[in-house]
Amino acid sequence: MTEEDVTLAVKDIIQTVAPDEDVASLDPSKRLREQIDLDSMDFLDIVMELRKLYGVQVPEEDYKELATLAGCVRYLHPKLAGKTLHCATSV
Repeated sequence: MTEEDVTLAVKDIIQTVAPDEDVASLDPSKRLREQIDLDSMDFLDIVMELRKLYGVQVPEEDYKELATLAGCVRYLHPKLAGKTLHCATSV
């Protein structure tokens, strides 16, 4: 997956977990929780979707790496190399 694909995958998962949020206008450098209404259960749902869709395990000590969209891409890009993008929604 390219970095753009990873961005689309993360936005798609967020849209699935929080369908009322506008993920199209997310600022990659700002904390996700400052931009959209995500609680801790929503965040865990995002982590679970990453595991379900892509087989990516995110240990709890790495959760801080997923605080921003840019951080998600940096952290997930190497882990998603060779994977196929799965998008349920149009983001």
